[in-house]
Amino acid sequence: MLDALTLDQLRVFVAIVDHGSFRAAARVLNRAQSGLSSAILNLEAELRLPLFDRSQHRPVLTEEGATLLAEARTLLIKADALRARANGFNQGMESSLRVALDPLLPLPDIAEVLRAFATAHPAVRIELVTAPMTMAMSLVLDGDCDLGLTAAQETDPHIASEAVAAFPGMVPVCGPDHPLAVLTHGAAGLTTVDLADHLQIVVADPTVDMKERSYAVLSQQRLRVSDLATKHALIVAGAGWGHLPLWLVAADLDNGRLVEVQLAARKGLEQPLLPFYAIRRIDRVRGPAMESLSHLLAAHFRNPPPKTIGQASETTLSAAPPVAGGGAE
Repeated sequence: MLDALTLDQLRVFVAIVDHGSFRAAARVLNRAQSGLSSAILNLEAELRLPLFDRSQHRPVLTEEGATLLAEARTLLIKADALRARANGFNQGMESSLRVALDPLLPLPDIAEVLRAFATAHPAVRIELVTAPMTMAMSLVLDGDCDLGLTAAQETDPHIASEAVAAFPGMVPVCGPDHPLAVLTHGAAGLTTVDLADHLQIVVADPTVDMKERSYAVLSQQRLRVSDLATKHALIVAGAGWGHLPLWLVAADLDNGRLVEVQLAARKGLEQPLLPFYAIRRIDRVRGPAMESLSHLLAAHFRNPPPKTIGQASETTLSAAPPVAGGGAE
């Protein structure tokens, strides 16, 4: 029987593994090291097996401890979710919401949702944080943002992710006077050999542990920028080529300010879709304001109003599952 097993013991167990030692875990948890040692001894007694091999300088998980670690993490995640759900029943309207917003998402449509939210909840302050690539996940995980709106398909056991919709994805474009504009007429399309000497403009992933990740980077020459607006302006000015979301360049393609780069990898394929997820930490309370914003997002993107700016092309927003491909560099 495990009647004496506690969540505190499991938190101590996981903290020691995550931080590498009893001393480091005690510092992070702001507790005495002796208290952590007692918690682990009691947990091992309750489980009737050793979790750590203490014969070395640092504690090393036993085979049994390594097996039970995943179960401990799962129990803690479920307990945090239960606590957050219970707290949500008694919480009043939030005074503010901090939202991490992926700039790949159709901003005119996001603006429509925010306008509706402001009308419904004028006392709730919304703060938007631009969060390209995987940054939305990081901001939500770290607790810097209450909600993340992202196209990144990243997963984490501490994150609850809700698929909102899928929308027309990335289009490779360049200016009409760019050399690639002339080369786009080949029947087979351009290969990486054709693109090698042409500067590709890409948005760098700002997340520290993702600096080396690249998305649909095809040219050997590349210019990294920090935001989508800069990338768009440079491509329109003829500095290089790159992938941009269709909602952003639809008008440019219609009026000839940009042309599509005919890539061989896209020949014969349908327009790829990008997913749209709303993410939050499972242990953070989902209050009335966040619930309302989530419902407004779902209602708008699954039943988009006619002639929204975000639908400035023949391809309409869709709630269909996302199609892989298209790149998001």
